[in-house]
Amino acid sequence: MKSRISLLLLTFALAASSTLTAHASGCTNMTIKGAWVQSLQGLIFLPDGTRLVLTGVTKTTYDGLGNLTVLDASGVNGNVPTGWRTGSGSYTVDPDCTRTETLSFPGEPDIHAQFAVAQSGNKLHYVNVDAGISRAGEAERVRLPTQE
Repeated sequence: MKSRISLLLLTFALAASSTLTAHASGCTNMTIKGAWVQSLQGLIFLPDGTRLVLTGVTKTTYDGLGNLTVLDASGVNGNVPTGWRTGSGSYTVDPDCTRTETLSFPGEPDIHAQFAVAQSGNKLHYVNVDAGISRAGEAERVRLPTQE
């Protein structure tokens, strides 16, 4: 019985250390390669003091080389247009697993965010850094059945 418990503890220790080692060795743009989804919630502050509620969902695909594409269904004050708008952008993942990204949608100002990659590598924690917008949250990696 003791050998089974020891083996189980050794297995847990090795699994935990491999995750920590992978993250400790540093992140790159390849760390987040693939598709990610997130729900959007936040506020937009207009110069006259008016606040608008931002809601929506996005699917962002990172190519591992610093380029991204995004599908977005978002709107303000409950007015979310039907269909998806498409955008593109760029990103950089630093060795400390933090990153920045810029999103561009035709005819709109660029959107800038800062992110941190979670220890698991399957979640991103983000905050928008543009003046007048308060938005923070999480994105989750999409795992298709063929990837498991």
